[in-house]
Amino acid sequence: MNEQQKRLQTWIERGNVTISQLFFQYYKELMIADSDAMLIMHLQAFHDEGELFPTPTRIAERMHLSADAISAAMQRLMQSGYIEIVQNVTDGVLYEQINLMPLWVRILDCATTEKQHVQEQQVEVEEGELFRLFEQEFGRLLSPMEAETVAMWLDQDHHTAALIRKALMEAVLAQKVTMRYIDRILFDWKKNNIKTVEEADRYSQNFRDHNLKKQLQQAQQPELNQPVKRAPFYNWLEEEE
Repeated sequence: MNEQQKRLQTWIERGNVTISQLFFQYYKELMIADSDAMLIMHLQAFHDEGELFPTPTRIAERMHLSADAISAAMQRLMQSGYIEIVQNVTDGVLYEQINLMPLWVRILDCATTEKQHVQEQQVEVEEGELFRLFEQEFGRLLSPMEAETVAMWLDQDHHTAALIRKALMEAVLAQKVTMRYIDRILFDWKKNNIKTVEEADRYSQNFRDHNLKKQLQQAQQPELNQPVKRAPFYNWLEEEE
């Protein structure tokens, strides 16, 4: 048993992976017939009961199939690489068991592939919404160069759509809605290893808190309790646009 199978076995034993639900969701994709799927569930039930090598005759007692039909089905499943017969030794005693781990690995591969596909689709939707948001805030269609800049932030700089959207909102608050200003924000965040919206919020808040403290220290009034207006946004560029 390789490391991946050992890890999967541990997850199954701990209840972290619900195999039956995943199996019923993906066995059709693996071209497993309904009768063979029911056989697999019976094999898993025998395993759960501690019977690791049920004979076709024992399995036939629970199914509307003959022992011969069950033997033929098990041969099909082994030829497809879904189950295997392995030998183990416990306390010096050699015994055989029907191993379902190859099938569970295939099932998890299907689930992982589908999850990745869903995530990729979600990213595409978020990126499409990002371009529409830029056009909305700019009040016009983006030029080819501006669209290429946004694509560069995504593909080369590996900023998430959410973080780029956050940078755009910072520019809107500063009333400096330009690609140069937004690029400066993203450059500063990347330099400071900021990768999430939450981290960007904390970074900007720390700047505002530091700015307020500085204003208080430099205040000439004797009463430090006099309210000081807080900077509404992070001034990312010192020079005017």
